[in-house]
Formats: sequence, C-alpha cells, structure tokens
Amino acid sequence: MFVTGYADRLSVATGDTIRFMISCEGSPSYSASVVRLIHGHVDPAGPGFKSEPVTTSINGTYAGRMQESQCGSHVLVRDDDQILDLEGGFTIHAFVWSTTPLKGRQGILTRWSERQQLGYGMILDDEGCLALLVGAGPSQTATLATGVPLQARVWYSVAVAYDAKSRRATLHQQAVVTATNGLWAPTYPFDLDATLEARVGVRPINEKMPTVIGAMGNTGGVAGHYNGKIERPQIYDRLLAGSELEGLSSQLSAPAGLVADWDFAHGVGPGGIPSGIAVDTSGHGLHGECVNMPARGVTGHNWSGREENFTQAPYEYGALYFHDDDLEDAGWSPDLSLTIPDGLPSGIYAVQVCAGEAEDHIPFFVRPRLGAPTARIAFLVPTASYMAYGNEHVALEGSLAEALIAHTPSLTASDLHLQEHIDYGVSHYDVHSDGSGVYYSSRLRPLLNMRPKYRSYISSSVWQLAADLDLVDWLSHEGHAFDVITDEDLHREGLDLLVQYGVVLTGTHPEYYSSPMLDAIEQYVAGNGRLMYLGGNGFYWMVSFHPERPHVMELRRGEGGARAWQAPPGEYYHSTTGQKGGLWRNRGRPPQRLVGVGFTGQGFDRSSSYHRMPDSFRPEAGFIFEGVEGPTIGAFGLVGGGAAGLELDRYDLQLGSPPNTLLLATSVGHSDAYLHTAEEIPFMYPGIGGTQDYQVRSDMTYFTSAGGGAVFSVGSIAWCGALSHDDYENNVARITGNVLNRFLSQKGLPASNSEHPE
Repeated sequence: MFVTGYADRLSVATGDTIRFMISCEGSPSYSASVVRLIHGHVDPAGPGFKSEPVTTSINGTYAGRMQESQCGSHVLVRDDDQILDLEGGFTIHAFVWSTTPLKGRQGILTRWSERQQLGYGMILDDEGCLALLVGAGPSQTATLATGVPLQARVWYSVAVAYDAKSRRATLHQQAVVTATNGLWAPTYPFDLDATLEARVGVRPINEKMPTVIGAMGNTGGVAGHYNGKIERPQIYDRLLAGSELEGLSSQLSAPAGLVADWDFAHGVGPGGIPSGIAVDTSGHGLHGECVNMPARGVTGHNWSGREENFTQAPYEYGALYFHDDDLEDAGWSPDLSLTIPDGLPSGIYAVQVCAGEAEDHIPFFVRPRLGAPTARIAFLVPTASYMAYGNEHVALEGSLAEALIAHTPSLTASDLHLQEHIDYGVSHYDVHSDGSGVYYSSRLRPLLNMRPKYRSYISSSVWQLAADLDLVDWLSHEGHAFDVITDEDLHREGLDLLVQYGVVLTGTHPEYYSSPMLDAIEQYVAGNGRLMYLGGNGFYWMVSFHPERPHVMELRRGEGGARAWQAPPGEYYHSTTGQKGGLWRNRGRPPQRLVGVGFTGQGFDRSSSYHRMPDSFRPEAGFIFEGVEGPTIGAFGLVGGGAAGLELDRYDLQLGSPPNTLLLATSVGHSDAYLHTAEEIPFMYPGIGGTQDYQVRSDMTYFTSAGGGAVFSVGSIAWCGALSHDDYENNVARITGNVLNRFLSQKGLPASNSEHPE
C-alpha cells in the first residue's frame, strides 16, 4: 500500500488556487488534510516531528485510484490535413546516433498504431538493425531489416523507402563520422554501412495514424521510445533510390517530393533559444510538439568542435537527444483543489494523505503577495536544490555510493517505492538509462525525497526540506515572525522580492542558483540587505528555468566540481538560456565573493564542531558571541552529532572572500572520509582527507558591505540540526539568535574592518 502525489505549483499566496494530484495503490480510499510543517526530524534525540492542523475545504476522505506517468521523450506531429497518408509510397530519412540499439524495438520516425498494427515507419528492430515497418492490420504486417546492427554512439545517415505500386522497398544506412563526432572511422573494425532492396507483401494503411519522432504510436500514448539523437528527419512522397539515397547524407540539396522536413535547430542564432516546437521547414506546416523535453543544444552529426555554444553555430547543433526515461510532466489528473484562504500565515504547508498505514506529505509554500510582506524576516527556501535532488537513485544505483558516504546506505520505504516507479522520473544526480547525464528536472511529478520526514541515505539523517524545517522549528520556538519565499519566486521577481525584508535567511543547502537569483542576492547584499547563510555548499552550480515551462529546471555539469556526471564536449551551454553551465566559480562568481565562504569538502560519516578564532574576540564581533562561553561551538546536533558536517565551506581571500571578512570560527576534527573538493585538486596526491588537509574545514564568517548590508555565514549543512539541542539552549542557537536580532535592529552594524565600532 502506498499513497503519494504532487502539486501543480510550489509557491502560492492568498487567493491563489493550487491543485493536488494523488495516486493511491492498494486502498479504495485515502484521507487528506492540510497541515503546517514545523519540524521534520523523527529522531528521538530531538523535538520530534511537528505539524499543526489547518482547517480547509479539502480536508476529508476520497476514493483512491492509482495514477501512472508516461516517461519517454518524443515529438508528436499534428497532421490534421492527412498530408502524410502517402498511399503511393514514401521515403523517410534522418541522421541518427543510437545509444542503446539493442534495447528492443524503438521508433525513429513512425506513422503507426501499435494497437491496430496499421501504418508505416522507420525503426530499430530487436537486434538493433535499421528496419522498415508497414502494417495493414494485426495479421498483415511486415518488418524488413538490414541485418547489420547499428553501433552505439555512431552517427549514421539512415533511410527507408517504399513504393506502393511495385511493393519495392529500399533500406540504406551509411556511417557519417568525423574525428569530433564520436568515432574515427578508419580505426573502427566493424562493417557500418548497409543497403538492402526487397519486395514487401503488405501495403500499409496509415490514414489518421499518429506521426511520432523518437517513438511509436500506441493506445493512449506512445511506446517503443528511442534512446539517442535524431537529426533532420524528413519524409518524401515517393521512393528514393540509388544516388538519391546516398546524396541525403550530404544534405546539400533535397530531392523532389519533400513533404516534411523537421529542422530542430530552426530559429536558433546568436542569442536565440529553441522552443518546445519542432519546426517543419517544408512549407506544409507539419510542426511537432516536443513531449517530455528531449534535450536540445546537443551536438549533431556535423559538429566540428570549433564552437561550443550552440547559438553561435546552430547548423552543428541540429539534433534532439531522446531518452526513454525523460519526464517533464507526470500528467496525473487533479484530485484536490485548494484556494488559499485569506489570513493563512506564510509558511511551509503540506497536504497529508493517509491510506491505512501508508502516509505522505505533499509540500507547498505559502508566501505573501509581492509588495505586502507580513514580517521583516524572509526564509528563502532552496526549492531549486529540492528539484535538483528530486527522486535521486544514487543509493541503489550509484556504484560509489557506499564509498562516498563511508557507511552502508540507509534506505526508506520511499527509496524502495521509487525504484519500482521509474515513471516518477530521475534527478540531476542520476544518469539516464543510456548512461548520459540528466539535463532537465521537473517539479510536476511526485518528488519523494522532498518530504518533511525524509531520512537520507547520505547522512543517515534528514536532508533538504526535512533539514530546513530545523530552522523553521527554531524560528517558531523563538517567536520570530517570518515569511516564506522560494527560489522560484526569487528567480521570477529578483531584487524586488528581497528588498521587502530586513533579513533574509537561507536554507541548509542552497546549492543551485540561476543567474537572476544570484544577481538578486548580490544586489541585496551590496545594498543594505542583511543575509544569514545558514548552510553549506551554497551558490555552487548554475541552473536555468525554462522561459515557457517554469516547472522545468536545466543543469549542465561541466569540467570541475563534485559531480555525478559530466556533459560531453560541446554540450555545456543551457538550451533554455544559451548561458554556459557548470560551477559559478568557473564563471568568475565563486561563493566566497558573495557570502565570504565557498565549498571546500564533504564527508558523511560524522559531523564535528567549531573552534573560535582570534577575530571572534574583536569588538566588532562582540554582538555575535554575547553569552557564549568557551572556545568550542556546536559539539552536538541531530546531523552526525555536530554542527559542522556533511558539506563544508571555507574562507579564502584568493577565491574572493572580501578583505574585511572576519574569520570567527573554524571546524576541527574531521575524519579522512571528508575529502577536499575535486575542482581544487589539479594533481591527485595523498593527504586530501580531513585529518591532513587544512582546507577541509567549515568556516564561520561575518562582513559588512559598503551599502550598509552584512553577511553572516556558517559554512556547514549540519548547523541548523544543532539549533534544538538541550531544549534550544545551546551556543549554536545563541549565536544564530544574536546575529538575527542584531540584523533586525534599526541600529547600524559594526563595520567588519573597523577598529573602533560604535
């Protein structure tokens, strides 16, 4: 028995309507109720799970039903005028680069109904061979194949042709390889090319069949998804043969009879970004809709390696990359609809759904409307990071997971359920079924690790949203009024959102940032904004949000960084913005410049504590340590037993820490399971673990800006997990409260470079 779901949006304000899609397995009904989330830990050493019931119109019992998603990207072509019926004959041509040719029958370009066994198409058969598929009904189908399997990750010019009058068919595959497109032909030991001519005894019936690129039409959707790249698919209204077929590989000119010509690079030029439409340039208007986000901005068969930005050389980036596990939108039907009532306080909420012993919390975030803040504190929830980690499978599929975390992975029922439901999609920490990196993540699907009680295998403790609730719990316990805003809000509204608040608090792991988000934070701090960075490994990877589909986030992992995969050469630029992806530090904007500290190492066996540094005893830092006794800070906590742990950030003048930054405290006692981050190690050498490398540490810093703003940073994901220790009476809570209260005050802040503070 399992019940779960997702919302159609993450952030809402009063008067907005939010819909919830629910799937219930193994039970005829489920109950639903709205709760406000306070604390996520179920660890008995802490306060325990906390939530508050909220009376709403959707609280009640509902009939259960199981809902499923259809993964797999493809292009669906509208053909209302039935131009592609082509009863007299046809030729289909495309450039293809298959990554899993032996993974069963896969559609390249088909006008086909799997249920009715009607239509025609160009496919890969079960043996990975180029094949022509024709059908006139369940007992009248024919598949003609070359018998020469396509080699994985090799570019081919492929074509299938058929003449209805003579029943003659031709299949042609020709390797199109260069030194830069994945294969150097003179050294390849296999026969790559093939041509086959034969008669086919079936005349296809294809009226009103769905036309699909990258899959095959099926009842209620599509099947036979293709893995790999397809470029410049075309359809002609007659059989091409001989030199005409061979000439298609050069693309110098199109033979007569062209009725469809999909140019996936169409509309891309300097600064141009492709949309979700596959443009037909034949003049017949057979434009296609890209379903489930096949990847754009990927190298084509003619990529020369001279230009790495697809907007500068669109002709070399004319491919789409299809995957059978792509998912943009789960597409479930809505079950519950809630209009946020007036007076509901800003906060983190969830619809709690229960079926028998099964339970889930589907989170959403209630914010004030722009221009109408309800508090002087804003908690900036790192929803971009939630999306990046959404449904990651590393514990069960990552070959290095156990070595990375230095203990046996700790799995939950959600992890096991996720393994059974690939239809929930994958994360930026996974690879696709063909081994390639995941460029896009969507929030329109169940994200089973974006939950208040989620216990991560990584830390054997809470992670992401559950960890961020430690801060919500402390703020609530201390009686601080605060508004909740999200990364998506920040991306859309920028500085206008932040300047409403006297203090902005980050979450524990704000790792993923878009350009508008980073710009806004930078401008806020440069002015009189006051920022408390209460996490680690923040402001690290550059992400983009799709301009037309804001629920989709893009990531291209580049050369450098602690990364689950790396984009191949030529594919570092984001298809949604045209900007180069990778680490922000590799674009001249390291985290140290923004918040004084930046990612330096990670480890997951146990957390440690901080030791006060000389700067902490300077008069300017007096307000921070008021009431704090002794040199050691945070030798306790719910996350690994200390306040300095999991992922750590350090102060570094060479990487941009402002010269007036005060180094207040630094962590000590990390094990060799903590390792120095990869982007800072030009040569591999012994001694990069926590017991030997002084740079594997967490630093606490404070600095002021020329505009009157200030930044306080703790440089550790585990910090907030220590706030509730000893009934909230501890030095981590004291320091956090001291800084927050002074940042909220109307008094000026002690300048961090002043010898004579006020």
